[in-house]
Amino acid sequence: MKNYRAGFPILGDYLYANTASSGLIHESTIEWRRQHDQDFLKGASSMRMESAHIITDTRRAVGDFFGCTYENVALVQNFSIGLNLLLEGLDKRKKVLLLENDYPSVNWSFENRNFPISYCKIDEDLEENIRRKIETDQISILALSVVQWVNGVAIDLEFLSELKADFPELLIIADGTQFCGTTDFDFKASAIDVLGASSYKWLLAGYGNAFFLFKDRIKELANVKVIGFNAANADPKNRDGIRFAKKFEPGHLDTLNFGTLKHSLGLLTAMGKDGIASRLKSLSIKAKKEFSAVGLLEDVVISRKEHSTIFNVKGDDTMFRHLSSNGILCSQRGNGIRFSFHFYNTMEEIDKIVRILKEKI
Repeated sequence: MKNYRAGFPILGDYLYANTASSGLIHESTIEWRRQHDQDFLKGASSMRMESAHIITDTRRAVGDFFGCTYENVALVQNFSIGLNLLLEGLDKRKKVLLLENDYPSVNWSFENRNFPISYCKIDEDLEENIRRKIETDQISILALSVVQWVNGVAIDLEFLSELKADFPELLIIADGTQFCGTTDFDFKASAIDVLGASSYKWLLAGYGNAFFLFKDRIKELANVKVIGFNAANADPKNRDGIRFAKKFEPGHLDTLNFGTLKHSLGLLTAMGKDGIASRLKSLSIKAKKEFSAVGLLEDVVISRKEHSTIFNVKGDDTMFRHLSSNGILCSQRGNGIRFSFHFYNTMEEIDKIVRILKEKI
């Protein structure tokens, strides 16, 4: 049996249930970063030239990991930057459907540009709510998080495929920041046209690196004006031939940060994406059962068939301080306390959290 906890020393000091806020970094990744900076210390510009392949290798690794062609992968510093660059190139007259209380960087990016917007409620009938709005409001763009940041409600990806079959012109833009790294996801086979994600959560890749994946059709729908020397591969002759995804990379990309992403993707691949997904499903089922038994979950979470490993339970400041004093790292989000479990968590840790919660219920 694999030891999923090895290489994460913080787990010896805390019960870490906070990946939805920040994922851990593996010791081997830290060692890679240390060697990278040591090489830069000694080699400076020559090292930069010799390590330029790291960016190309990372782009290819992202494509391989998520099932996207190399040419349609863009490396960006974070999800918010990538989405804002994309929206500057979209027709602002297109009607957009957003989810109420979705992650602010998703909704604000559309609202701030005055797109005509409809909103959909997140409840046990989320998918039917979306379908109804698309049918009645003449929606052209659906933008949403695959997994909701506050309570972990996850959109049914099969539903999105059915939706795209019924509305083939619908453009689906998704934030995968709370999703990517939790399952074996195939972008090509999905109904999503644009998927962006920051990598510091479930991909365990630290800060300053993210990516966007594009289907070919977006190239005809978005007139992205961003440009820079790096996008042309530092060759003036390439100015007018920059491919779509490279327009999201106008300036220098950091080999340390993006190399960290590549290293972490290799680590997750070695662990086994299927094994990680299976472990997370078991943790989700366990947490849902235990939190439900003590009456701490929202009806929307209890009523839905599938759920992520992010749970928001009823709890105030006193409860949060009680958890913290018992060495449990979690977050206050919305009106409750958010726990988020990754493969390095255990069933026993969920039992411990429930015991500590019961002390203050």
